[in-house]
Amino acid sequence: MLRKLLYVALVAGGIGAGFVLDSLLFSPGHSSLQPATASVSGNASRPGFDQYRLLGLVIEVGLSEQAGDPRLIVAAFSNGKPVTQGVSITGSLARPFTPPQSLRFVPSGADLVSSQSVGRPHVFDATLKASWKGKSASFVFARKDGLVKLSPQQVNAARIGLASAGPGEVVTTLQLPGEIRFNQDRTAHVGPRVGGVVERVPVSVGQRVTKGQLLAVIASTDLADRRSELLTAERRLTAARVAYEREKTLWLERISAEQDYLQAQVQLREAEIAARGARQKLEAIGAPLGGEALNRYELRAPFEGTIVERHVTPGEAIAANTNVFTLADLSTVWAEMAVNPQQLDEVRIGRTATVKAAAFDSSSTGRVSYVGELLGEETRSAVARVVLPNPDGVWRPGMFVNVAVEARRAGVTVAVSKDALQDVEGAASVFVQSDQGFVAQPVTVGRQDEHTVEVVSGLVPGQRYAAANSFVLKAELGKASAEE
Repeated sequence: MLRKLLYVALVAGGIGAGFVLDSLLFSPGHSSLQPATASVSGNASRPGFDQYRLLGLVIEVGLSEQAGDPRLIVAAFSNGKPVTQGVSITGSLARPFTPPQSLRFVPSGADLVSSQSVGRPHVFDATLKASWKGKSASFVFARKDGLVKLSPQQVNAARIGLASAGPGEVVTTLQLPGEIRFNQDRTAHVGPRVGGVVERVPVSVGQRVTKGQLLAVIASTDLADRRSELLTAERRLTAARVAYEREKTLWLERISAEQDYLQAQVQLREAEIAARGARQKLEAIGAPLGGEALNRYELRAPFEGTIVERHVTPGEAIAANTNVFTLADLSTVWAEMAVNPQQLDEVRIGRTATVKAAAFDSSSTGRVSYVGELLGEETRSAVARVVLPNPDGVWRPGMFVNVAVEARRAGVTVAVSKDALQDVEGAASVFVQSDQGFVAQPVTVGRQDEHTVEVVSGLVPGQRYAAANSFVLKAELGKASAEE
């Protein structure tokens, strides 16, 4: 009540009453004054401006951001009328992370405007000194518009990860369209090496098979002939071996002539060659040497994989070397992309590449294993290839992908996590930790990759910042602005 009465006295009585008010409200030794609790009669305080009573004046201080150029505005009133002569304002601006900034004010109409711009973040204490009629007094104008205060418990609960800004490495990538294809090193066109009639096909398209698993059974007269040839050759070999042993014994006992012994030896060698040849013919077509049925040919998987094509049905007559199955090992696949001649210098064997699916959220990393030496006649581009692990079968041949090939690496002086960047009032900002809380510090960014961003200005090495879950701080900042 006393404040209101004294303030009315100031408006009604003029400057002299104002001096009495100063002496009553503020004791000697105070370094700052509190904002006024009422407006000057006939001069309502502008939105966002604070009022201070000192030296028999009412002083309004605020921040103007006309044309994106924020500056401090000071206006002095006496008896409800603007004071445009004799009032001077000086001061300094203190904010986190930067040295104090001197402030000078120049007249602009009825106001005094700081000649220095006051950039973001608007977290500062402006210590101002007003002089009028040979007297001076100091007060503090403070703004905490970009400050978020959280307790350590709140920081931990929100899982806000902290990191230090400092030297880093930015990877420049080359973006290329691509397509998933079979790993041709692990893809086989499987067919019988003999002709015949298909009796049974126990597998179907899409089925996974193990190495040596039965794919088809074929009745083959060619196989029957070869097995018969082997059986005949083995019987002749047995007979030739018996004859040789007999002639050898008779010759050693001087009963028969040496010529008979040598003749038996030649016949044994010929029988061995014939048997070996018949055996190798069967081995060449992948058929076992024995079996209950001479004409039964079993087609088996050469390695573990998936049946991706099948071109045979029971009862069908097929010729030798007909492609009846396509078997692919999908544990690895190829990502192939077309590389223009201008890009060939940056796409090299051994470079790291990240492959992302165009249709859904999935990615995998591999290395460039092949870059074609020839350009396609129609595309005028070279084919490059990345081998991708595919243990879960996510990558399917025919799928379109985007491939980011590492082109070069560059060291930067100050780098932050890409997750740390937030858009605060249209400016790229990083929430920097200070003694008062987290400050939304505007930054100028340079080169960046998927994980790291170069900071050209706004941060210095060693500053602690919110590297993870910084969106929580942005939400808190927006909540505080809405409440105001």
